[in-house]
Amino acid sequence: MIQVGIVGSGFAARLHLDAYRFVPGVSFRVASICSKDATLPEFAREYEIERVYTEYEEMLRDAQIDVVDIITPPRLHSAMILQALAAGKHVICEKPLTGFCKPAFDEQGNPVSRSDMLAQVNADLDAMEQAMHASGKRIMYAENAVYASAVQKQAEFLRARKSRVLLITGEQAHNGSQAAHAALWRENGGGALIRQGCHPLSAALYLKRVEGEARGEIIRPVAIMADVGVLARPLESAEHVYIESNPVDVEDWATICVEFSDGSRAQIWAGDMALGGVRNRMELFTGDGYYALNMAPNNMMDVYHPDERALQDVYITEKVSNRAGWQHVLLEEAILRGYVGELTDFLRCARDDYSAPQADFTLARDCVQLIYAGYVAAERGVRVLL
Repeated sequence: MIQVGIVGSGFAARLHLDAYRFVPGVSFRVASICSKDATLPEFAREYEIERVYTEYEEMLRDAQIDVVDIITPPRLHSAMILQALAAGKHVICEKPLTGFCKPAFDEQGNPVSRSDMLAQVNADLDAMEQAMHASGKRIMYAENAVYASAVQKQAEFLRARKSRVLLITGEQAHNGSQAAHAALWRENGGGALIRQGCHPLSAALYLKRVEGEARGEIIRPVAIMADVGVLARPLESAEHVYIESNPVDVEDWATICVEFSDGSRAQIWAGDMALGGVRNRMELFTGDGYYALNMAPNNMMDVYHPDERALQDVYITEKVSNRAGWQHVLLEEAILRGYVGELTDFLRCARDDYSAPQADFTLARDCVQLIYAGYVAAERGVRVLL
C-alpha cells in the first residue's frame, strides 16, 4: 500500500485531500500530515489522518511514507523537494516547482535583473534534476490544468486526428488573491504570470507535446514575447472594493506569446481584474478543427437567486464573492479541474515505480523557465530566444 504524507493544511491542501477520496484502482492512504497551523489537529481529524507532524524533517524520517505531497507556499518548494528526494521519497509538488522567491528590489531600491532571476531558477532546476536522478525517485508536477477533463479530451482528439496545432490561446483570471503573501515577490516568485498564467501555459505545453508525439515530431518552445503590469494601480481606495489584489512588487496582469519550433504560437494571459469567479478557458486552432475549452465558467448548471439567504455554506465555485443573481455552478470540481486525474496518475507512478507521469519534471521545468524568460522579455521589451 502506498502511504502519502501531506505537507500543508491550507485551501489547496483541501483540494488535494478531497480529490484523494475519488482516486480509483490504487491501494493507498494519506497516512500523515505536516503543518505549523494551530488548527492542524482538527484538520487531521476531519480528514482522518492518523499521524500529525509540526516539523517537516520529522515526517521525512517516517520510513513508512512513500510519497510526499508538497502543498506549501512557493518559496518553500525547492528546499522541500530536495529534502524529500534525499530521504528517498517520491515527490508531488504544487505549482510552481520553484521560483526566485526573494524581494524584487535590492537594498538600494533597484529592481533585481530578471536575467539574474532566470539564472537562479535554472540553477535550482539543475539541482532538482540531479537529485531526482541520484535518488531514483520522481518529481511529479501537480498542475491540475493538464489533467482537467477538457484538456485530456483535447489530447484524445489530437492523438486520434494527428492534427497540426496552429494556435493555442489560454487565460486564467479572477479578482485577485486576498492572501497577503500573494502581493510579494519573495513569497511567490512573481505575480499573476506565475500564480495563474502557469495553468494555461502548462496545458499548452502539454498539448504541444501530445501533438508532437502523435505526429512523430519533437516540438519545443523557441522564443517568447511578454508584457506585465499593475492594472489596479489607478484605483482609489473607495474604488478598491471588489478587486482583492494589492500588489507590492509583483504584477497583477501579464501576457506572453510563445513561439514553437514548428512555427505555431501560444498566447497566454493572466490577471487579477476579473469579477464573477475564475475565468479558465483555452482555444485551439488546428489545420482541421477548432476547439473551445470552457472550463470555468461553464453552463453545466446555471442558477438564479434574487438574494443570498441560506446560501452562505453552499459552494458554487472558487472566487465567487456573492451568491445572488445568476451563477454558473461548477459540478464535480475535483474531477473536472483535474485534481483526481493528477493524483491518480501520480499514485500509479509511485506504485509502478518505472512509469512517468503526464505532468513530469520536464513539463514543470519548461513552464517555470518560460515564465522567467517572459519576465526577461517584459523587462527588456524584446523577443527572447530560448
